[in-house]
Amino acid sequence: QVQLIESGGGLVQAGGSLRLSCAASGLTFNSYAMGWFRQAPGKEREFVATISWGGGSTYYGDSVKGQFTISRDNAKNTVYLQMNSLKPEDTAVYYCAARRSTTSYYVRAYEYWGQGTQVTVSS
Repeated sequence: QVQLIESGGGLVQAGGSLRLSCAASGLTFNSYAMGWFRQAPGKEREFVATISWGGGSTYYGDSVKGQFTISRDNAKNTVYLQMNSLKPEDTAVYYCAARRSTTSYYVRAYEYWGQGTQVTVSS
């Protein structure tokens, strides 16, 4: 049974930083591209970042380029999202997702999803 468990969310002031983690189990982690998405209340789920199975390729949504960094540790079956200079508009539930193929921007391309972790940025 595949599980993706996010952690590291919370309440932070604008300008602060958080690092999200997503621990994967039940899959051959180094065969999966991983992605981070977010969903704010009343909005569609939005692509944030993705990383290839080996970590050599990363892509970001336009709204987080230069602000967020995705990385992975295949020895720990974990993917990370370092979020800096946080803004109130970054407030959302953040989800990690796994895709047994190349990286993708699309929600529907991912096979497995975590339950999400709330990030709230106060002004």
